[in-house]
Formats: sequence, structure tokens, C-alpha cells
Amino acid sequence: MAAQPQTRQAGQRSARLPRDERRAQLLSAALEVFVASGYHGAAMDEIAEAARVSKPVLYQHFPSKRDLYLALLDSHLGSLTELMLGALNSTSDNDERVQAVMRAYFHFIAHDDQAHRLVFESDLINDPDVSSRLETFNKTFADAVAGVIAEDTKLPALEAQLLGRGLAGMAQISARYWLETDGNLDLDVASDLIYRLAWRGISRFPKEP
Repeated sequence: MAAQPQTRQAGQRSARLPRDERRAQLLSAALEVFVASGYHGAAMDEIAEAARVSKPVLYQHFPSKRDLYLALLDSHLGSLTELMLGALNSTSDNDERVQAVMRAYFHFIAHDDQAHRLVFESDLINDPDVSSRLETFNKTFADAVAGVIAEDTKLPALEAQLLGRGLAGMAQISARYWLETDGNLDLDVASDLIYRLAWRGISRFPKEP
């Protein structure tokens, strides 16, 4: 009788994958381990096991745990930056732009809350390479919002940038708080509340006659 094909056993190493697919698999496994254990508590052995690869395979793609974490950070912040700038450029109406940005931000963290927690609540947040990446994201986001504010209010650039930082911080802090409500507040209701708070404040600034 012909031998029956064997099913994959727990812990069996995964098949050879194209480099991009393997990298995505390793990042996904690392995210899971980092979220569960924190950066300092996570081990490369544990990440390799979660990805069902050998440690040499893991090290071929990421020479260290730090490189792995920074790659996760770059991926998350890159996706979030692209989404925010896309929302800002989705319309020429500044009121609708602010609404689109708030909604996009809330939906992004609702869809990818583990990665967002890892980025903004990490025990590595004071590391210079991590903090510089976060500052680049925050500046890009705030400067883009400041451009909208300056256009609508005719405020000087420095004043608009200050308001842009404030609005960007409002989006981050309120969205992170929304995560703690465990869905008891509707996502779109929450983002609309913050949009109305932000835009009603900004729209009251004087404009040139």
C-alpha cells in the first residue's frame, strides 16, 4: 500500500519562499513576539520558532534583533505616512481633508493595532534610531497638516506648523485612547468627534480679507 502523505507537524520548518515573502513572514512573526514580550524580553530563538524557520535563515535576513525591530518600525511608519499623505491629497476642500486624515488614522490603528502599540508604546522608544524615525514621521505628518492650515487660515508658517503638531498629536493620542475602549465607541463616531474638535478650532482663526 502506498504511503500516505505526512501532515505538517508542529514546529516543522516552513518551505523555501521567495525573499520578499520570507521577509514578510519573519516580520509578522517578530511583531507577534515583540508585542507579547516587549523588545527586551523577545529572543531571536523565539522569533525563529514563531516563523518556523531556523535561526540561520532568520539571521540571513536580519543580522540582529535590533535590525528586525527597526525594519518593523520602518514598515509601519512608511505605511502610515503614505496613508496620511494620501488622505490629505484626496480632496482640495480643507475641511474634508482634516476629516479624511482623522478617519484614515483611526481606521489604520484599528486594522493594525498591535503594530501601532509596538511603535508608540515600545520599551525601545528612547533609542536614538527609534526616536529619530518617530520624529521624522511626526514632522512629515505635522508639516503636511500645517500646509493645509496655512492655506486655509493664512497664518505664518511657524504658527501653522505649531498647530500642525498640535493636530497631529491630537490624532495620535485620541486614537490610542480609542484602542483602550475595546470597541465600545464606534470607530467612525470617534474619528468624527476629533475631526470636529480640530476643525472647529482651526477654522476660527482669522483669514486675510
